[in-house]
Amino acid sequence: MEEKNLFGRCPYVTAQKVLTGKWSMYLLYLLSDGPVRFNELQRRMPEEMTHTTLSRQLKTLESEGLIVRTEYQQIPPKVEYRLSGIGEKFKSVLVELETWGNEYIDYLHATGENAR
Repeated sequence: MEEKNLFGRCPYVTAQKVLTGKWSMYLLYLLSDGPVRFNELQRRMPEEMTHTTLSRQLKTLESEGLIVRTEYQQIPPKVEYRLSGIGEKFKSVLVELETWGNEYIDYLHATGENAR
């Protein structure tokens, strides 16, 4: 019988599982220019996001190895997030997604389908 679990064997299934979460790709985009502190990430999110939700999403990305969390022992506490080595390799994917996303936005405007 054929194995149904394609994680770690199929690049599309693997990528989809690693990038779960509504904001995972956007967070990777926000971190693509360098380290960002937690509160700054929360301010830069396009929708109101609770501390817990952002923390959970960041922990998931960290556990998948895409980002690195650095905690500085100081008062007040300071925590920064940055892309890991494998996360840095995702930057080229972000560039392609941006290109495709802009083309799709143009398509939506051209067809009048942008009322979602």
